[in-house]
Amino acid sequence: MQIPHIPVLYNETLQVFESIDEGYIIDCTLGYAGHSFGLLDQNKTVQLICNDQDDEALEFSQNRLKEFEDRVTFNKGNFESVVETFKEYSIKGILADIGVSSLQLDKQERGFGFLSETLDMRMNQNQTLDASTVVNSYSQADLEKIFKEYGEVREYKKVASLIVNNRPFSSSKELAEFLGQKMHKGKLNPATLPFQAIRIEVNDELGVLERLFDSLENANLKNCVVAIISFHSLEDRIVKNYFKKWTKKCICPPEAFRCECGNNHQKGKILTKKPIIPTKAEIKQNPRSRSSKLRVFRFD
Repeated sequence: MQIPHIPVLYNETLQVFESIDEGYIIDCTLGYAGHSFGLLDQNKTVQLICNDQDDEALEFSQNRLKEFEDRVTFNKGNFESVVETFKEYSIKGILADIGVSSLQLDKQERGFGFLSETLDMRMNQNQTLDASTVVNSYSQADLEKIFKEYGEVREYKKVASLIVNNRPFSSSKELAEFLGQKMHKGKLNPATLPFQAIRIEVNDELGVLERLFDSLENANLKNCVVAIISFHSLEDRIVKNYFKKWTKKCICPPEAFRCECGNNHQKGKILTKKPIIPTKAEIKQNPRSRSSKLRVFRFD
């Protein structure tokens, strides 16, 4: 079988989970099963729950992981709900590789890439909201909001105005070429950040990530390692803030004169003072890894 995907921070991720020898590890974002294969091969006595909302990813990975089939449970769904679904299991590890998978990026018909002849960007192809709806029907004010908040686009008003005054756009390729002609060219392709913003809006990526963390918070996990790989500052900020929140012993409001909460609310420990980032060698081999960051937390 041809393996079309290089998982980011592969060795570093396996190292996070190497001491787990019982219970279940959840791979929240299965993709092409790169990390899952490594975990099953490394952790011989562990069961894996492999989750993805993409039918193509699940079909490919069921075939790829066939030799481990007695230790694998496949689940179709958004990763925001997978912990809730399996909360009665003995969960000892959770991995989430956030963002667009190579499976989705490399298939031009999925509409994520600059050369795609469609304007789609749905991670879950069963949902109705797609990139075409966002680009061709959102108001200028709504487009400004998502470009500013989700893309951190400096000229967010100009981009929104250009799109509204020149739509409809029928493909990602057409939109990328248009932005390339109209916007200032820096280190990044002018379409990169607007595309990021549209993709996040279509898939509610930040909301989904926050709901994953809320589910982790409510699952009463014990002796469980959580590893999150993010790809841009908005995601990384959410990860960092939740991990920091979980280390606080006191949860009284700042204006409280003295602690009245019991000062015993710390849920665990951050295992990565700074995020783990890819080596120069990995970036050279897999340029898509360059912005990845791995943060790790352990629930006591």
